[in-house]
Amino acid sequence: MKTLLLNPSSFEKFDAGASSRWPARREISSFWYPVWLAYPAGMIRESRLLDAPSHGVSPEQTIQLAKDYEFLVVFTSTPGFENDIRLAEAVKDLNPRISVAFVGPHVSVLPEETLRATDAIDFVVRKEFDDALTEFASGKKLEDIAGISFRSNGQIHHTPDRPLLLDLDRLPFAVDTYKRDLDITRYSVPFLLHPFVAFYTARGCPARCTFCLWPQTFSGHRWRTRSTESVVAEFKRAYELFPGLQEIFFDDDTFTWGKSRVLEICEKLKPLKKTWSCTCRVHADYETLKAMKEAGCRLLIVGFESASSTILRNVKKGATAEQGRELMKNCRRLGIAVHGDFIIGLPGETQETIRETIRFAEEIDCETIQVSIAHAFPGTEMYQYLRDRGYFPDGVMADELGHQLPNFEYPGLSRREIMDAVEYFYGRYYFRPRVIFRIVSGAIFDGAKRRRLIQEAREYLQLRARRKKFIRS
Repeated sequence: MKTLLLNPSSFEKFDAGASSRWPARREISSFWYPVWLAYPAGMIRESRLLDAPSHGVSPEQTIQLAKDYEFLVVFTSTPGFENDIRLAEAVKDLNPRISVAFVGPHVSVLPEETLRATDAIDFVVRKEFDDALTEFASGKKLEDIAGISFRSNGQIHHTPDRPLLLDLDRLPFAVDTYKRDLDITRYSVPFLLHPFVAFYTARGCPARCTFCLWPQTFSGHRWRTRSTESVVAEFKRAYELFPGLQEIFFDDDTFTWGKSRVLEICEKLKPLKKTWSCTCRVHADYETLKAMKEAGCRLLIVGFESASSTILRNVKKGATAEQGRELMKNCRRLGIAVHGDFIIGLPGETQETIRETIRFAEEIDCETIQVSIAHAFPGTEMYQYLRDRGYFPDGVMADELGHQLPNFEYPGLSRREIMDAVEYFYGRYYFRPRVIFRIVSGAIFDGAKRRRLIQEAREYLQLRARRKKFIRS
C-alpha cells in the first residue's frame, strides 16, 4: 500500500506524537524527531514520513496530500486527540477508500474509546507498531495481525497482544528515513547544537516513575538494546549523510542505564572524534561520565524533577537530590553541560517543596532548565492516583494553542498556584546576573546564536504573558 506516516499538526508548532514524551507546544519553539514513525517508514516500500509541525505543513495541506495515499498512519497524543480526529474525518471525506490507523500511547491505553470516537479510524495499533503497520501495508488481514483493535460489523475486536520487539538490530536506520523524507534544519532544540539528529539505541525503561508516559503505556519497562555495532554504524551513517551535522542525540528513555554498555559504546565512539549528547539519570558515576566525555559527549538531559525527598519517593523516582548534586559536581569537573528537567505539581507538592526545588536548581546551576507542569496521562500510575482522590477539576491539558495547562489541583495547591510557580521558577532561575551573562556572552560573537536567542526570548515572553493572563483568570 502507498502509505503516509503522519506526525500531525494537532496545534501549530506542536511538539508531540511520534517524538515527544511530554506532548505540548513548548515555551520556545522546538521539535524532536518523529523517531517512532521512521522505522515503519523504512520498512514499508511505498511510504512517506510527513512531520507536519516541524515542516510547517498545515492540516489543510495534509488533507490534500493524503488524497493520493491508500493508507494513513497518525501518531496521536492525548492533548491533540480531538484535533487529530477532525483531521482523519476530513481525510476520509476527501478520500473514502483510504485506510486510517491511529498509533501512540493514547490509543494504546484507550483503544475502544478511540474507535468509538469516530468511524474515520479503521484500526489502532496497541503499543509498538513497526511490524503491525508493515504487515497491513503488505496486505495482511486485520484479524491476522497481532496487537491491533478494529471495528467489524458494529463490534470492536482486539487481536492478541504482540510481544515486545527484542531484536532491535533488524530495524532500519532512522537516519536513512530522515535523509529521504525530512529536512534536518527544521529541527531545533534550544540546548542542542544545530543541526542535530536524534535516534534510539534502546527501547523501554526499567525505572518506575509514576508520571512517565512511554514506559507505562507504550514501550514498556523491559530494557531492550541495540548492539553496540549497530549503534556505532548508525552514528557513522548520520555524519556521512549530513555533512553539516553538528551533533547526534541519543534519545533513549535513559541512555546511561547500563554502565558496561555505555563504556563499550564510548570505546567505539572515541576514535571518531564526533560530538553527541544523551539522556542520563543522576546515578551515572564519575568513571562513566569521564568515558562519555572522552568519547565526545557534550551535554546530558537529566530529570531531577524535584528536590523534595517526599515527592521523589511518591513518584518512585529511585533517586535523591544528593545524587543530583554529585552528578553536577562531576559534570562540572569534566566539562559536560547539563540541561535539567524539573516538574511542578507532582503528588506531595506544596509551596514549601516548590521553594525547596527552586533553591536546589539555583544551587546545582545547570546550563539550561525546563520547568514543566506535571501531567497525568491516561494509563500512568499518577493518573490513577489523582483520579482515585478526586483531584481532577473541570480543566483541560492544553490551551487552544497547545501549551501546557494544569488539569488537576490538590487541596492545598490550586491550578493557579501551579501555573504561577512555573513562571516564578523560570524568572528566579534565568534572571540571575550570572545566568544572563552566561547566555548573552555565548551569543555576542556568534550571529546565528544571537538571532536564535532573540527569537527564543520573544517567544518565551509572549507565552509568559499568556500564562499571566491564565493566572489572573
